Amino acid sequence: MSKEIPVENPPPYSGHPTTGPHFLPQNVVHPTQPTTAGQPSGYAYPVQPGYGQGYGVQSASYNNTTTIVTQPTIAVIQVYRESPVRTMCPHCQADVVTATHYETGTFTWLACVIICFFGFKNFVAFCIGCCLFPFCINGCKDVVHTCPNCRQQIARYNRM
Repeated sequence: MSKEIPVENPPPYSGHPTTGPHFLPQNVVHPTQPTTAGQPSGYAYPVQPGYGQGYGVQSASYNNTTTIVTQPTIAVIQVYRESPVRTMCPHCQADVVTATHYETGTFTWLACVIICFFGFKNFVAFCIGCCLFPFCINGCKDVVHTCPNCRQQIARYNRM
C-alpha cells in the first residue's frame, strides 16, 4: 500500500514553474515504503538535505565519500617521415614544427650499387653516370628532423 505524503504549494519562483530550488514533485515515495502496481520497486525522488523540512518530506542522509576516477594514459607515438611534424623538442622543451633536410643513407648507396651493377651490361649508361642518380633524388635519401629553435636533431627517418 502506497502512502502519499502531502506537499504544500511552494513559494513563487521567478524561473520555470517546474524547476528551481523550491520545486518538489507531488507524489514522493520513500524507498522503504511498499509500492503500488503502477510504480517500480524502489522508486523515489532524491531529496536534498534541507529541502524536506517545510514540506513534510524526510531528508535523506548522504555519505561523504570521495570517488577517484583514473583515466588510462594514452601514449602518443610520433611518426617522423618525410613531412615536418609538430612536436616538443627534447632539448629546449619548445613546441615546434620540425625542420627537415635530406642526407645520404644506406638506401641511397644500395640504389647506386644496383644501378652500377646493371650499368656494366649497358656501358653507355655506366659512362653517363646513371648510378649517381640516387644521390640527386630526395626520395632515396634519409630525412633528418631538427628543431628550428635550437638546431638540434630530434629524429631521423631511415629509408632502410
